[in-house]
Amino acid sequence: MSLDHRLILIADRIDRLTAAVGHAAAWCTLLMVFPELLVVLLRYGLAAGSIGLQESIVYAHAALFMLAAGWTLQQDGHVRVDIFYAGATPRVKALIDLVGAVIFLLPFSLALAWLSLPYVARSWASLEGSRETSGLPLVFVLKTLIPAFALLLTLQGIAQAIRAWLTLSRSRSEA
Repeated sequence: MSLDHRLILIADRIDRLTAAVGHAAAWCTLLMVFPELLVVLLRYGLAAGSIGLQESIVYAHAALFMLAAGWTLQQDGHVRVDIFYAGATPRVKALIDLVGAVIFLLPFSLALAWLSLPYVARSWASLEGSRETSGLPLVFVLKTLIPAFALLLTLQGIAQAIRAWLTLSRSRSEA
């Protein structure tokens, strides 16, 4: 099996994992909408509230955005300055993607993962909960989303870099 084929298999596996996590995270949308509806009905219909219910919306919102970030990158859904990219050739796009992944994305996501680990570990050590009396006792789980976000972005950045590298190496051999 050639190196190119092995790299494609790695990138494909990363893409499948990223898509699976992204699709699962998309269900957090329902975990935001239904509790929000309930909060509104409680507040305006019964003049009651629930801090735990409101916090569950924040947790679902955080999970949605942090776990689906890699999938969004995979689907090319992140905001990008398209001044150069939009009209570029596939080779130039691959070069921009490779440089962006290696110079910007991977160092950022690896640094975020590394720097967040002590923060998350302290939260797990104390099983940190909400500061609110009736809040959710799961702040430590919420904080775990930070390194998970960084890991998923790192993996997808690797897949993006592999695909860009393969595009560049193919176009170089064709020239």
